Amino acid sequence: MKIGVSSYSFSRYARETGADLLKICDLAKEMGFQGIEFTDLASEEPLELAKRIRDHCGRIGLEVVAYAVGADFLKGDGAEEAERVKGCVDVAAALGAKVMRHDACWGYAEARHGRTYRDAIAAIAPPIREVTAYAESKGIKTCTENHGYYIQESARMEALIREVGHPNYGWLVDIGNFACADEDSVRAVAVAAPYAFHVHAKDFLMKSGMSLDPGEGWFKSRGGNYLRGTVAGHGEIPISQCVAELRAAGYDGYLSLEFEGLESPLDAIRMGHAYLKRFA
Repeated sequence: MKIGVSSYSFSRYARETGADLLKICDLAKEMGFQGIEFTDLASEEPLELAKRIRDHCGRIGLEVVAYAVGADFLKGDGAEEAERVKGCVDVAAALGAKVMRHDACWGYAEARHGRTYRDAIAAIAPPIREVTAYAESKGIKTCTENHGYYIQESARMEALIREVGHPNYGWLVDIGNFACADEDSVRAVAVAAPYAFHVHAKDFLMKSGMSLDPGEGWFKSRGGNYLRGTVAGHGEIPISQCVAELRAAGYDGYLSLEFEGLESPLDAIRMGHAYLKRFA
C-alpha cells in the first residue's frame, strides 16, 4: 500500500502559522508521504485553487489521492444536494483526484416518528446514485466514510452501499472511526474491506464511560465512552491488524494518515508516517 496524508491533519498547524495548502503539500512531501488528500476547499474560486494545487503537486511529485466534502442528502428531497455535490465532483476532477468522499446524512433533524436509519438509507440512496453516476463520467469514484454517528458502524454502512448498488460507489474505511460507534475495529474492517475505495488510518485513546469525563480534548462515543485522537500507533486502535484485513481482501490503494489529537501536529504526523511504514 502507498502511504498518504489528509490535509485535515495539518489543520491546527495551518491555523497557528498561516500556512496555505501549497505549504502543506511541501511538508507532506518532505516527510516522505506519497500522496495527499484534501477536504472542502474554502475558496471563492475552488476550481482555480484546485488547479493550482494539482499543478504544484505535479511539480513536487506528490499524488493527489482524494477529495472529501460534506453533504446531507436528507435535506429536502436530496435533489438540490445532489446538484451541489456534483459541483464538488468538478473540483475533484480539477484536483486530479480519482476518489471523492462525500457524507451521506446526519440523521433526521426533526422528531423521527418511528423513522429509522433504514428509512434514511432508502431516502438518500437515489441522489447518491445520481452523484456517483455523474462522477463516473469524470473518471472519479465516490465513497462515504464511516463517521458522523448516525450511519457509522459497519452494518449501517454496508446497508447504505448495497442500497445504492452502483459499482462506482464504495466505502472510505476509517479504521479509527468505528470506535465512535463502540464497534470492534478489526471485525468492522473485515465487513468493510470488500467495499474499500480509500482508507484512513486514525488512532484514539479510549476510556470507559463509567469513569469521570477526562476533560479537554476528549469526546463521547455514541454509547457514552470517551475518546481522544492521538498519534497513530500510540492509541488503542489495532491499526496493523486492520490493515492486514484490508490486504487479505485485496485492497492495495492508499493508507491515508489522519491526525486529530492534542499533540504537536508536525511531530504527530511524522511519527504516524514512521509507524505506518512498518507494515503498510
